[in-house]
Amino acid sequence: MNKYELLCVFEPNTEEEKRNQLLDKFKGIIEADGEVENVDEWGLRKLAYEIDKIKEGYYVLMNFTTNPDTPKEINRNLKIADEVIRHMIIKIEE
Repeated sequence: MNKYELLCVFEPNTEEEKRNQLLDKFKGIIEADGEVENVDEWGLRKLAYEIDKIKEGYYVLMNFTTNPDTPKEINRNLKIADEVIRHMIIKIEE
């Protein structure tokens, strides 16, 4: 099992209910083979640069432990979610 960190930026006008549904979906994928350690919602923050004329986003940081194949599945789901502007999954070395 490896430790990972996911930083996800949602569109600022995404409703809280929709955002929570997506986060629950990602947690479900992780918990099938691992464990979610922490979910930290940073809230609305200004982006470093404009993305498709969007100047701010809703940031969520998630720490989790899982097998090496799970991040690929999470990445696939993040790419097809229209509400997600940007995301990054990082393996944490111990």
